Amino acid sequence: MASIFTMIINGEIPCYKVAEDDRYFAFLDINPLNEGHTLVVPKKEVDYIFDLDEETYTGLMLFARKVALAIGSEIPCERIGVAVVGLEVPHVHVHLVPMNTMEDINFKKPKLKLSPEQFKEIASRIGSRFNSL
Repeated sequence: MASIFTMIINGEIPCYKVAEDDRYFAFLDINPLNEGHTLVVPKKEVDYIFDLDEETYTGLMLFARKVALAIGSEIPCERIGVAVVGLEVPHVHVHLVPMNTMEDINFKKPKLKLSPEQFKEIASRIGSRFNSL
């Protein structure tokens, strides 16, 4: 059975897409730690990041870097935190989290509640910046 992320990539489940190319996909986390919290995934469904072949792994990191630059240009923050936990969904995903303190990337803290309009606006801003890089 396909992972929830594969279903998102295939358009079977809606998302707030930030960026996409032929191999990678980025979308807003619907339970964000901070405004702009984005997930970056390879389109190839692999459970564990270190099981990716070297080319896919390297490409994922380069794609995530470009997404992070776009987030940092649009969301006021000191840095973009990067986390790869990999236990909640069996599909490699990189969390990009705008942060100003270490607490901003604490996955145990309460998640933000954003409206669909807020998600759309944030995704649009980050996506537009991504496309201009």
